[in-house]
Amino acid sequence: MPHLREAQMRHVPFSYVYPSPARAWYLVILLTTAYVFSFVDKYLPALLIEPIKHDLGASDTQMGLLLGPAFAVLYATLGLPLGWLADRTRRTTLVAAGVALWSLATAVSGLARNFSHLIFARVGVGVGDAALAPCALSLISSSFPPAKRGRPVALYIAAQSFGAGLAMLGGAVVLVWAGTRTSISLPVVGSVAPWQLAFLVMGLPGLLIALLLYIAREPQREPSATGDVSIGTTLRWLRERWRTFGSLAAVVCVMTIVAYSQNWYAALFQRQWGWDITRYATWSGLALIIVGPLVVNTTGWWCDRLLGRGRPDGPLSMVIGGTVLLLPPGILAPLMPTGELAFGIWLINLCGLSMVSAAAPVALLAITPGEMRGQMSALFYMVIMLAGLVIGPLAVGLFNDQLFAGEHLNLACALVPVVVGVPGLALLGYARQHYARETATDSPA
Repeated sequence: MPHLREAQMRHVPFSYVYPSPARAWYLVILLTTAYVFSFVDKYLPALLIEPIKHDLGASDTQMGLLLGPAFAVLYATLGLPLGWLADRTRRTTLVAAGVALWSLATAVSGLARNFSHLIFARVGVGVGDAALAPCALSLISSSFPPAKRGRPVALYIAAQSFGAGLAMLGGAVVLVWAGTRTSISLPVVGSVAPWQLAFLVMGLPGLLIALLLYIAREPQREPSATGDVSIGTTLRWLRERWRTFGSLAAVVCVMTIVAYSQNWYAALFQRQWGWDITRYATWSGLALIIVGPLVVNTTGWWCDRLLGRGRPDGPLSMVIGGTVLLLPPGILAPLMPTGELAFGIWLINLCGLSMVSAAAPVALLAITPGEMRGQMSALFYMVIMLAGLVIGPLAVGLFNDQLFAGEHLNLACALVPVVVGVPGLALLGYARQHYARETATDSPA
């Protein structure tokens, strides 16, 4: 029976029916829009460091906690249990609840009257955001056959740079408008500062996306042909290959730590070179929207070419190249005499960061069996996100307060890539050696 054999080759029962293309793409657009808003809500506090510090009397160490650990701990660790829940409940309802929670928590950040209130709100943003990734990737898989998933997944991933850029540009617009007014008085809420208004304006629109996701039709689940693989089985398999995956994760952690340490760059450009918030937000927002997606898509295309040419270590080579590229400009940019020169050097750093971001998941999936890819991806991203969000922003604040008496943010920003880059570079050869050994012995589905 040809139709049965064809269905088996797709690893789904022949009775499985995918949604219509229009309904499938509508869902992808909703999920991508939600992902954009999630990055807006993640990056907005980085733009507002200086006014928040001024109004709430926070130290740089406290701001480091706000930018990283307050959001990261539950965001990273809830991924696995929420992924388990996504396999057993209505996914559109779960992701709608997550979007609604982080949108409300972002808006509530605009009502904070002290630093403790703001920390509590950021924890809520992390909890809500944790629901998106496991639900989104599952919904996309259920909406498209395997041979047609590349474009929708690429569109969804591109939201990272767009969201970060939109946070900068949108926040700048709100702050410029707010700066033309002597006072901002809102119904019920009362008087608010410009930074508080930015949280309110950027947070509340997410509630509409949550409503649209809640009423969206849930696609039929696509059963696995191989059956479920328990987390215990996956961990036993991983234990035998911990050097390969551990070294890969450690190298990628260099990227995430450097990237999230740059949440301080809005404050750096203000303190060091006198840029106002709107100037930095406009320049960095445009760079993130234009340069980020261009490098990400080029890297993905080049990884495919290397693999097609019989280079199984091709994606790792791109990870290594991006790591080598991002470190020198990451160290040098904060030390430049002018903001314009620093920004130009940072663009090179952004290219390296984008290369690693795009190539790392390809390198991971290339050495992971098909039936374990979901769990391995969750574990991998839990490790690199915890490292990046906890260490990166907090290290800058601690370095500046403890080593430089709060007076040299530029030195604190430059020190982070030095501290993580030296061991990271030392690991590159080790990672390549074990990765080559894995690609020579394993042939994942």
